[in-house]
Amino acid sequence: MTLRVAIVTDDRRGGWHGKRLEQAFRARRVEVGFLCLRGCRIDLTHGCDGLAIPGFEQRLPDGVFVRGVAGGTFEQVTLRLDVLHAFRELGILVYNDARAIERTVDKGMTSLLLARAGLPTPPTCVTESRAQARSFLLRETAAGHGVVLKPLFGSQGVGVRRLEAGADIPEACECNGVWYLQRYVETATGETGGWHDWRVFVIAGVAVAGMVRRGATWVNNVAQGGRCEAARLDPDLDRLAVRACAAVGADYGGVDLVRDRDGRAHVLEVNGVPAWRGLQSVTRVDIAERLVDDFLSRRVARTGEAARTG
Repeated sequence: MTLRVAIVTDDRRGGWHGKRLEQAFRARRVEVGFLCLRGCRIDLTHGCDGLAIPGFEQRLPDGVFVRGVAGGTFEQVTLRLDVLHAFRELGILVYNDARAIERTVDKGMTSLLLARAGLPTPPTCVTESRAQARSFLLRETAAGHGVVLKPLFGSQGVGVRRLEAGADIPEACECNGVWYLQRYVETATGETGGWHDWRVFVIAGVAVAGMVRRGATWVNNVAQGGRCEAARLDPDLDRLAVRACAAVGADYGGVDLVRDRDGRAHVLEVNGVPAWRGLQSVTRVDIAERLVDDFLSRRVARTGEAARTG
Protein backbone atom coordinates (compact mmCIF):
# COMPACT_ATOMS: atom_id res chain seq x y z
CA MET A 1 0.00 0.00 0.00
CA THR A 2 1.39 3.40 -1.01
CA LEU A 3 2.30 5.65 1.88
CA ARG A 4 0.13 8.77 1.98
CA VAL A 5 1.16 11.90 3.91
CA ALA A 6 -0.87 15.01 4.66
CA ILE A 7 1.03 18.30 4.72
CA VAL A 8 -0.93 20.71 6.90
CA THR A 9 -0.71 24.21 5.46
CA ASP A 10 -2.72 27.43 5.20
CA ASP A 11 -2.04 27.52 1.44
CA ARG A 12 -4.07 25.01 -0.58
CA ARG A 13 -1.30 24.91 -3.17
CA GLY A 14 1.34 24.39 -0.51
CA GLY A 15 3.36 27.58 -0.88
CA TRP A 16 7.14 27.54 -1.18
CA HIS A 17 7.70 25.32 1.85
CA GLY A 18 4.93 22.88 0.97
CA LYS A 19 6.24 22.48 -2.56
CA ARG A 20 9.75 21.75 -1.28
CA LEU A 21 8.38 19.11 1.06
CA GLU A 22 6.16 17.65 -1.65
CA GLN A 23 9.13 17.32 -3.98
CA ALA A 24 11.18 15.55 -1.32
CA PHE A 25 8.34 13.17 -0.43
CA ARG A 26 7.59 12.31 -4.04
CA ALA A 27 11.28 11.63 -4.69
CA ARG A 28 10.89 8.94 -2.02
CA ARG A 29 7.72 7.57 -3.65
CA VAL A 30 5.37 8.93 -1.02
CA GLU A 31 2.00 10.38 -2.01
CA VAL A 32 1.25 13.85 -0.67
CA GLY A 33 -1.92 15.82 -0.10
CA PHE A 34 -2.13 19.40 1.15
CA LEU A 35 -4.55 19.82 4.03
CA CYS A 36 -5.99 22.93 5.67
CA LEU A 37 -7.31 22.27 9.17
CA ARG A 38 -10.17 24.70 8.55
CA GLY A 39 -11.90 22.00 6.51
CA CYS A 40 -11.46 19.21 9.04
CA ARG A 41 -14.02 18.21 11.63
CA ILE A 42 -14.72 15.77 14.39
CA ASP A 43 -17.75 13.80 13.21
CA LEU A 44 -18.81 10.60 14.95
CA THR A 45 -21.39 9.83 12.25
CA HIS A 46 -19.17 10.15 9.16
CA GLY A 47 -15.53 9.85 8.28
CA CYS A 48 -12.85 7.54 9.64
CA ASP A 49 -12.49 6.95 13.38
CA GLY A 50 -14.52 10.07 14.17
CA LEU A 51 -12.56 12.37 11.88
CA ALA A 52 -13.69 13.84 8.57
CA ILE A 53 -10.56 14.90 6.67
CA PRO A 54 -10.86 16.40 3.15
CA GLY A 55 -8.92 14.28 0.66
CA PHE A 56 -8.65 11.41 3.13
CA GLU A 57 -12.30 10.35 3.35
CA GLN A 58 -11.66 6.65 2.74
CA ARG A 59 -8.40 6.28 4.63
CA LEU A 60 -6.73 8.61 7.07
CA PRO A 61 -3.19 9.71 6.24
CA ASP A 62 -0.27 7.53 7.29
CA GLY A 63 1.50 10.58 8.63
CA VAL A 64 0.90 14.29 9.11
CA PHE A 65 3.55 16.96 8.55
CA VAL A 66 2.48 20.26 10.13
CA ARG A 67 3.64 23.24 8.07
CA GLY A 68 1.08 25.75 9.29
CA VAL A 69 -1.93 26.09 11.56
CA ALA A 70 -4.35 28.81 10.51
CA GLY A 71 -5.19 31.44 13.10
CA GLY A 72 -8.72 32.18 14.22
CA THR A 73 -10.86 32.48 17.31
CA PHE A 74 -9.86 30.60 20.45
CA GLU A 75 -12.51 27.98 19.63
CA GLN A 76 -11.38 27.60 16.02
CA VAL A 77 -7.73 27.14 16.93
CA THR A 78 -8.71 24.70 19.67
CA LEU A 79 -10.64 22.56 17.17
CA ARG A 80 -7.73 22.56 14.73
CA LEU A 81 -5.37 21.44 17.46
CA ASP A 82 -7.94 18.85 18.57
CA VAL A 83 -7.71 17.31 15.10
CA LEU A 84 -3.93 17.06 15.43
CA HIS A 85 -4.30 15.56 18.91
CA ALA A 86 -6.79 13.06 17.50
CA PHE A 87 -4.36 11.95 14.80
CA ARG A 88 -1.79 11.22 17.50
CA GLU A 89 -4.35 9.32 19.62
CA LEU A 90 -5.06 7.15 16.58
CA GLY A 91 -1.38 6.25 16.29
CA ILE A 92 -0.66 8.53 13.32
CA LEU A 93 2.68 10.31 13.33
CA VAL A 94 2.22 14.09 13.63
CA TYR A 95 5.37 16.15 13.06
CA ASN A 96 5.56 18.43 15.09
CA ASP A 97 2.67 17.21 17.16
CA ALA A 98 0.06 19.43 18.78
CA ARG A 99 1.76 19.41 22.18
CA ALA A 100 4.98 20.88 20.80
CA ILE A 101 3.05 23.43 18.74
CA GLU A 102 1.03 24.51 21.78
CA ARG A 103 4.19 24.94 23.84
CA THR A 104 6.03 26.96 21.21
CA VAL A 105 3.22 29.17 19.94
CA ASP A 106 2.68 30.30 23.55
CA LYS A 107 5.73 32.41 24.38
CA GLY A 108 4.97 32.29 28.10
CA MET A 109 5.08 28.49 28.22
CA THR A 110 8.19 28.44 26.04
CA SER A 111 10.00 30.78 28.45
CA LEU A 112 8.92 28.70 31.45
CA LEU A 113 10.07 25.41 29.91
CA LEU A 114 13.40 26.90 28.81
CA ALA A 115 14.05 28.18 32.33
CA ARG A 116 13.01 24.89 33.94
CA ALA A 117 15.44 23.06 31.66
CA GLY A 118 18.26 25.26 32.99
CA LEU A 119 18.74 27.09 29.71
CA PRO A 120 19.92 30.72 29.71
CA THR A 121 16.92 32.82 28.71
CA PRO A 122 16.21 36.46 29.55
CA PRO A 123 14.18 37.36 32.66
CA THR A 124 10.52 37.35 31.69
CA CYS A 125 7.17 38.29 33.21
CA VAL A 126 3.80 37.19 31.81
CA THR A 127 0.79 38.62 33.61
CA GLU A 128 -2.79 39.84 33.33
CA SER A 129 -2.06 42.60 35.87
CA ARG A 130 -1.00 45.97 34.46
CA ALA A 131 0.40 46.90 37.88
CA GLN A 132 2.61 43.79 37.94
CA ALA A 133 3.73 44.47 34.38
CA ARG A 134 4.62 48.05 35.33
CA SER A 135 6.54 46.80 38.38
CA PHE A 136 8.63 44.44 36.20
CA LEU A 137 9.33 47.26 33.75
CA LEU A 138 10.43 49.62 36.53
CA ARG A 139 12.75 47.01 38.08
CA GLU A 140 14.38 46.22 34.76
CA THR A 141 14.83 49.81 33.61
CA ALA A 142 16.12 50.85 37.06
CA ALA A 143 18.82 48.20 36.61
CA GLY A 144 19.73 49.71 33.23
CA HIS A 145 17.93 47.20 30.99
CA GLY A 146 15.46 47.75 28.20
CA VAL A 147 12.35 45.60 28.02
CA VAL A 148 10.63 44.00 25.04
CA LEU A 149 6.85 43.71 24.99
CA LYS A 150 5.65 40.87 22.73
CA PRO A 151 2.26 39.42 21.83
CA LEU A 152 1.82 36.15 23.72
CA PHE A 153 0.83 34.58 20.41
CA GLY A 154 2.59 35.93 17.35
CA SER A 155 5.49 35.44 14.98
CA GLN A 156 7.80 37.15 12.50
CA GLY A 157 8.39 40.12 14.79
CA VAL A 158 4.88 41.49 14.36
CA GLY A 159 3.62 43.63 17.25
CA VAL A 160 6.80 43.70 19.33
CA ARG A 161 7.77 46.90 21.16
CA ARG A 162 10.88 48.02 22.98
CA LEU A 163 10.29 49.90 26.24
CA GLU A 164 12.98 52.04 27.85
CA ALA A 165 13.18 53.99 31.13
CA GLY A 166 10.26 56.37 31.47
CA ALA A 167 7.97 54.38 29.20
CA ASP A 168 4.58 53.27 30.43
CA ILE A 169 2.83 49.95 30.06
CA PRO A 170 0.26 49.87 27.23
CA GLU A 171 -3.40 49.41 28.06
CA ALA A 172 -4.84 45.89 28.23
CA CYS A 173 -6.74 46.34 24.98
CA GLU A 174 -3.44 46.82 23.14
CA CYS A 175 -2.10 43.39 24.13
CA ASN A 176 -5.24 41.28 24.44
CA GLY A 177 -5.23 41.52 28.20
CA VAL A 178 -1.87 39.77 28.74
CA TRP A 179 1.51 41.47 29.03
CA TYR A 180 4.52 39.38 27.98
CA LEU A 181 7.62 41.31 29.00
CA GLN A 182 11.20 40.17 28.52
CA ARG A 183 14.54 41.82 29.22
CA TYR A 184 16.11 43.20 26.05
CA VAL A 185 19.54 41.70 25.44
CA GLU A 186 22.08 44.14 24.03
CA THR A 187 24.06 42.16 21.47
CA ALA A 188 27.81 41.98 21.12
CA THR A 189 29.70 44.50 19.04
CA GLY A 190 32.77 44.05 16.83
CA GLU A 191 32.69 41.83 13.75
CA THR A 192 29.18 40.69 14.66
CA GLY A 193 28.10 44.18 15.70
CA GLY A 194 24.86 45.90 14.94
CA TRP A 195 21.41 44.44 15.42
CA HIS A 196 21.60 40.70 14.89
CA ASP A 197 20.66 37.30 16.23
CA TRP A 198 21.16 33.66 15.30
CA ARG A 199 18.66 31.15 13.97
CA VAL A 200 19.66 27.51 14.40
CA PHE A 201 17.59 24.82 12.73
CA VAL A 202 17.37 21.56 14.67
CA ILE A 203 16.14 18.23 13.31
CA ALA A 204 16.00 15.07 15.44
CA GLY A 205 18.33 16.45 18.09
CA VAL A 206 20.94 17.69 15.60
CA ALA A 207 21.70 21.28 14.60
CA VAL A 208 21.72 20.96 10.80
CA ALA A 209 22.03 24.59 9.69
CA GLY A 210 22.32 28.10 11.05
CA MET A 211 22.51 31.71 10.02
CA VAL A 212 22.94 35.21 11.34
CA ARG A 213 20.01 37.58 10.85
CA ARG A 214 20.94 41.26 10.69
CA GLY A 215 18.11 43.70 11.22
CA ALA A 216 17.46 47.06 9.66
CA THR A 217 16.17 47.86 13.16
CA TRP A 218 16.48 46.04 16.48
CA VAL A 219 13.89 43.53 15.16
CA ASN A 220 15.90 40.98 13.17
CA ASN A 221 13.12 38.88 11.63
CA VAL A 222 13.38 38.41 7.87
CA ALA A 223 9.71 39.42 7.56
CA GLN A 224 10.67 42.76 9.14
CA GLY A 225 13.55 43.44 6.76
CA GLY A 226 16.26 41.34 8.38
CA ARG A 227 19.09 40.09 6.16
CA CYS A 228 20.22 36.46 6.22
CA GLU A 229 23.94 35.66 6.28
CA ALA A 230 25.65 32.30 6.21
CA ALA A 231 27.22 31.31 9.51
CA ARG A 232 29.29 28.40 10.65
CA LEU A 233 27.55 26.27 13.20
CA ASP A 234 28.68 27.41 16.65
CA PRO A 235 29.08 24.47 19.07
CA ASP A 236 27.81 26.46 22.06
CA LEU A 237 24.78 27.83 20.25
CA ASP A 238 24.08 24.46 18.67
CA ARG A 239 24.03 22.69 22.03
CA LEU A 240 21.64 25.29 23.42
CA ALA A 241 19.38 25.01 20.37
CA VAL A 242 19.21 21.23 20.65
CA ARG A 243 18.41 21.44 24.36
CA ALA A 244 15.76 24.10 23.68
CA CYS A 245 13.95 21.85 21.20
CA ALA A 246 14.10 18.99 23.69
CA ALA A 247 12.68 21.25 26.42
CA VAL A 248 9.53 21.94 24.40
CA GLY A 249 9.27 18.43 22.94
CA ALA A 250 9.81 19.46 19.31
CA ASP A 251 10.93 16.93 16.69
CA TYR A 252 12.31 19.86 14.73
CA GLY A 253 12.45 23.58 15.34
CA GLY A 254 13.97 26.94 14.58
CA VAL A 255 15.68 28.38 17.65
CA ASP A 256 16.45 32.09 18.01
CA LEU A 257 19.49 33.01 20.11
CA VAL A 258 21.62 36.06 20.90
CA ARG A 259 24.94 36.73 22.54
CA ASP A 260 25.13 39.65 24.93
CA ARG A 261 28.00 42.12 25.02
CA ASP A 262 29.93 39.81 27.35
CA GLY A 263 29.58 36.95 24.88
CA ARG A 264 27.02 35.00 26.90
CA ALA A 265 24.42 33.18 24.82
CA HIS A 266 20.68 33.42 25.51
CA VAL A 267 17.80 31.43 24.02
CA LEU A 268 14.95 33.74 23.05
CA GLU A 269 12.35 31.59 21.33
CA VAL A 270 11.67 28.20 19.78
CA ASN A 271 9.52 28.07 16.65
CA GLY A 272 7.66 24.77 16.36
CA VAL A 273 6.48 25.49 12.80
CA PRO A 274 9.57 27.27 11.47
CA ALA A 275 9.96 28.76 8.02
CA TRP A 276 13.35 28.13 6.41
CA ARG A 277 13.27 29.94 3.06
CA GLY A 278 15.74 32.56 4.24
CA LEU A 279 17.99 29.96 5.83
CA GLN A 280 17.89 27.79 2.71
CA SER A 281 19.26 30.71 0.70
CA VAL A 282 22.49 30.70 2.72
CA THR A 283 23.09 27.00 3.38
CA ARG A 284 23.96 24.02 1.18
CA VAL A 285 21.95 21.66 3.37
CA ASP A 286 18.66 20.71 1.72
CA ILE A 287 16.44 21.30 4.73
CA ALA A 288 13.29 19.83 3.19
CA GLU A 289 15.10 16.60 2.39
CA ARG A 290 16.50 16.35 5.92
CA LEU A 291 13.04 16.94 7.38
CA VAL A 292 11.40 14.35 5.14
CA ASP A 293 14.07 11.75 5.83
CA ASP A 294 13.63 12.20 9.58
CA PHE A 295 9.84 12.11 9.24
CA LEU A 296 9.95 8.86 7.28
CA SER A 297 12.46 7.26 9.64
CA ARG A 298 10.10 7.99 12.55
CA ARG A 299 7.14 6.63 10.58
CA VAL A 300 9.01 3.40 9.78
CA ALA A 301 10.22 3.05 13.38
CA ARG A 302 6.69 3.57 14.71
CA THR A 303 5.26 1.02 12.26
CA GLY A 304 7.89 -1.53 13.29
CA GLU A 305 7.17 -0.97 16.97
CA ALA A 306 3.43 -1.39 16.38
CA ALA A 307 4.08 -4.66 14.56
CA ARG A 308 6.21 -5.98 17.42
CA THR A 309 3.67 -5.10 20.10
CA GLY A 310 0.49 -5.77 18.13
